[in-house]
Amino acid sequence: MPRRKTPTGWRGLSYLLVLLVIYLFYHLIGEQFRELGGGTKTSQERVPCTVVKVYDGDTFRCRLDNGEEVKVRLIGIDTPESRRNRKAYRDAKREGKSVEEIVRLGKKASAFTKKLIPPGTVVYLETDVQVHDRYGRLLAYVYLPDGRMLNEVLVEEGYATVYTFPPNVKYSERFVELQRKAMKERKGLWAEGM
Repeated sequence: MPRRKTPTGWRGLSYLLVLLVIYLFYHLIGEQFRELGGGTKTSQERVPCTVVKVYDGDTFRCRLDNGEEVKVRLIGIDTPESRRNRKAYRDAKREGKSVEEIVRLGKKASAFTKKLIPPGTVVYLETDVQVHDRYGRLLAYVYLPDGRMLNEVLVEEGYATVYTFPPNVKYSERFVELQRKAMKERKGLWAEGM
């Protein structure tokens, strides 16, 4: 029995339904983030957060104005692991390095981040489409008190690599360009074979 073709009207309706779902999902996520910030900010605005603890080069904990503490993971970048864990072993195998070398580089990246955002620093958080990762961490572009984006600084100075996953791709092209430049100039960990 031959397959029937889908009428053009159904394709159009299906397309509109997909767009509606994306629109609603985006706005629900934005509402969730506004609630985190305790105000009426849109997800495009930056929410202040006071750094409590830096875990490693791309993850830290901070306190929002409403007193809630959140664990933040920097969007679009990745730093080497600063301790032995499953990811450190996976990275070592993928990159052909020892776990000790991965951890050594990770500790340098972590120290660089700790220097930029020591506890007590007020940073400003900006989200993208997806607000949390599968571990419940808040995904954010983080702005330093001087206005620079921490995510960019880490890539630009050679302490992080680009690690972009859709739908959070707002600054991915900038990150890629900064990484190319850092690699070419052998900045930060690129000088040590990252």
